[in-house]
Amino acid sequence: MPQCLSCQSQHTVKNGHIHNGKQRFLCKQCGRQFVEHPTNKLIDAETRALIDRLLLERLSLAGIARAVQVSEQWLQDYVNMKAAQVPRRANVVPKKRGL
Repeated sequence: MPQCLSCQSQHTVKNGHIHNGKQRFLCKQCGRQFVEHPTNKLIDAETRALIDRLLLERLSLAGIARAVQVSEQWLQDYVNMKAAQVPRRANVVPKKRGL
C-alpha cells in the first residue's frame, strides 16, 4: 500500500476507483483520500482564452465544459477565481440635502 501524501502514514486502504478507473486510497490516520500516481491535466493559455470568450457569450457552464473538454468543477473554480479578480468598488456620490 502507498504512503499517505499528507501525513506519510503507512495505514492506507483501498477506497474504490476514480472516474477513469484509477485506484483510490484512504488514509486511516488522517482521513485523506488520494490516488497514487495522479495525472494533472493542465489547461493551456489558449484554452483559457477560449473559455473567457465563451463566458462572455452567456453560455451555460455545463455547455462550455463539454465544448472545451474540462470538468465542470474546474470551470466553476476558474470562474470564481476570475470573479475574485474584479474590483468591487462603486463610486457613490452622496445626494445634496436641502435646497
